[in-house]
Amino acid sequence: MENEERKGILFAAFAYALWGLLPIYWKFLSQVNPDEILANRVFWSFWFMIVLLAVNGNIRAFKAEGFSLLKKKKRLFALFAASALISINWFFYIWAVNTNQMVEASLGYYINPLVSVLLGVIVLKEVLSKAQVVSFILALIGVLIITISYGVFPWIAFTLAFSFGLYGLVKKMIKVDPAIGLTLETLTIMPIALLYMGYLFQSSSPALFSGNWTTDLLLIGAGAATAVPLLFFAKGAQKIPLYMIGFLQYIAPTLTLILGIFIYKEPFSLIDLISFLFIWSSLTLFTFSRSKWYLAKPGGVKKAASQ
Repeated sequence: MENEERKGILFAAFAYALWGLLPIYWKFLSQVNPDEILANRVFWSFWFMIVLLAVNGNIRAFKAEGFSLLKKKKRLFALFAASALISINWFFYIWAVNTNQMVEASLGYYINPLVSVLLGVIVLKEVLSKAQVVSFILALIGVLIITISYGVFPWIAFTLAFSFGLYGLVKKMIKVDPAIGLTLETLTIMPIALLYMGYLFQSSSPALFSGNWTTDLLLIGAGAATAVPLLFFAKGAQKIPLYMIGFLQYIAPTLTLILGIFIYKEPFSLIDLISFLFIWSSLTLFTFSRSKWYLAKPGGVKKAASQ
């Protein structure tokens, strides 16, 4: 069991590391418009996942799940909503990275767990503990410091946090295998991606197949870049407790923040540092309070490891 949990930690940590380093990939495509990158990401992710499902013998399960969703209006609506929300998230993340706003993008993923809990309180009527209330106040102070010092609300961070938080909330209604879920989501948004790619080929010079083979490979490879971290995460999440995922999830925004400051030389002032310190304190309190609560439950670790 310990060996399996160790493998799970490695898989999940690797997935979060890939997500944290993904901005490097999008930076190589900075000469391409974010909307075209998104269309290619959707298109090639779908075909990458179809090949993967075929190799793993899961095409039949994919078809069965698709037909099942067609018969249930609520789940079908949830699928459309999930597809729209993850597309919004992908677009603004790519746009933030390629307009030198990685620090604010990392802020979005730091506050995402808190947004998810807030949505749980509002939508699912969940109750916050005292520690979670304090963590929210600390995060709010951090966000207010950034807002007052910049004179501008950090809308990129909140767009990323809320789009992904709502995506997670909607996914609770679908409850499908992660690989099949990603395939269905990209299939749902595929018509829009195809129409846009067709428009580009008809009316202008698209980046894809324009003579630059490096750009072509990067755009096509966006499918694998999207799917591979998700698959590693799904494999790891099955083997480790939920509280461990809570700790590991901060790998991604931390790596993105480091890239933004030290590699791509984005500005990070003392005010930014103070604001992030409040948010990091908030997340530390939030994560430890959650893990303490979870470990206190009878059989909590055993139950999580078996999920």
